[in-house]
Amino acid sequence: MAASAEPTLRALLQRRDLGLALVPLEADIPEGALDRPLRWVHSSDLADPTPFLSEDLALLTTGTQFDEAVSIDTYVGRLADRGVLGLGFGTEVHRSGIPEELVAACAAHGMPLFTVPYRTPFIAVARAHSETIAAQAYARRSWALDTQRALALAALRPHGLDATIAELGRRLGVWAGMFDAAGALTLSHPRDAVGPPVLDGLGDRVMEILTRGLEAGQSLSIDEHSFMLFTVGRGGHLRGVIALALDALDPEARSVVTSVIAMAGLAMEQSEQLARSRRRLHAQLLGSLLTDDPALARRVLGSLPPAPVVVAVAADAPAGPMAEWWERHRAEHGTSVFLAESEDGVTMCISVGDDALLDEVAARFGIRIGVSDPDTYDSFARAHAQALTALRQHGTHGVARYADTVGSSILTALATDEARLVAESRLAPVREHDARTGAELERSLRTWLEHDARAESAAAALGVHRHTLRSRITQAGALLDIDLSTFPARAELWTILQTARD
Repeated sequence: MAASAEPTLRALLQRRDLGLALVPLEADIPEGALDRPLRWVHSSDLADPTPFLSEDLALLTTGTQFDEAVSIDTYVGRLADRGVLGLGFGTEVHRSGIPEELVAACAAHGMPLFTVPYRTPFIAVARAHSETIAAQAYARRSWALDTQRALALAALRPHGLDATIAELGRRLGVWAGMFDAAGALTLSHPRDAVGPPVLDGLGDRVMEILTRGLEAGQSLSIDEHSFMLFTVGRGGHLRGVIALALDALDPEARSVVTSVIAMAGLAMEQSEQLARSRRRLHAQLLGSLLTDDPALARRVLGSLPPAPVVVAVAADAPAGPMAEWWERHRAEHGTSVFLAESEDGVTMCISVGDDALLDEVAARFGIRIGVSDPDTYDSFARAHAQALTALRQHGTHGVARYADTVGSSILTALATDEARLVAESRLAPVREHDARTGAELERSLRTWLEHDARAESAAAALGVHRHTLRSRITQAGALLDIDLSTFPARAELWTILQTARD
């Protein structure tokens, strides 16, 4: 923050034209007493002027009130209790020198005592202090105007919002950070000024603000570090939080921060509008890629992730935050990705060498992602279908790859919800019979087919006689209305048993 002469008692005593002199006291005055902001200079010879005084001022007196039966110690004690920062005694006006009792009382109450020479009118002291206040106010307004110009220029640079927040931190002389709508720290300037433990605590508070939709500035302390937090956006549409490592702002600094908040809100709104337009464009380009023709996408985007690529589809995914995450990763590591929204979810296309990042995305956003086998853009539609198949077969958070999910079994690929419903309906007569009689026909059928329809080995596995097993197979065939002596019927039964839920 720009330096300027502070209106303090020390600054007043350093004015050579006034000739003020601090009186040495036997006891030390409180540390920092001379450097507290001095609001005004007042003069009074009343025995008790405190009803007419405000705190944080200096009082000037000639001591005429001490001619009466006034306790000097009580007098000074009242001034100290009222918050008076210093007492100036005008010498050679009413009496020569300073009363010893006054020096002792000021020492006892820690009250700075200074002399005002006869040649210096009290009004000159008050005027000198008011000039310091005016000079500081002018310096602060000049600083604010200069800072506003610097921030406006920063906003015109590439990545203008980041440059603006960094410039704000430099102008205030503090650490400045920017958190996005997902609570991620996107800017930290200076980068290593705040340690990870403190940043973690700060991030938790930011997430609470974003989750609860709080607004305006908030102050907090974390491990002896003070911060002020300012939300960007309004109500249920908060776009982020600006954090500054300080505990207070004067009016000029607050006006600067307010303007930065407005600039950040506008920049983020424009960025969101641009992002929405980009997502609509990418959705149209996805339709073109699904025709296995990447020419249009390359013409519009300039390039696509180098082949071979994998296609990934994410279910219930936050497209906006995911796009921001990929953009930050691209800026930092040069990773190329194509991302588009559709009715099926968020589709991502990435080079094979970078597909491990999909696990990181799934973990960060707590989502399911289906991933295709590596392929070229000429087979994009097939890769997209593989990703959808892997996604449908995967019921938990994380990444499911087509090769691991489907493998070589065509039955697994055919096991849709509709197929399971049909299979369970076909098995219903057998399952109802088993539930009613305990005959274990379904288990017997499965074991028999697993043993290639050989009665002796299947009966041994079940622990029953082969005639018992044959009787169960015949009974099950009748319930299912199929002839299990034929291969097509056995193949159909095996498909039903593999597809139906246990």
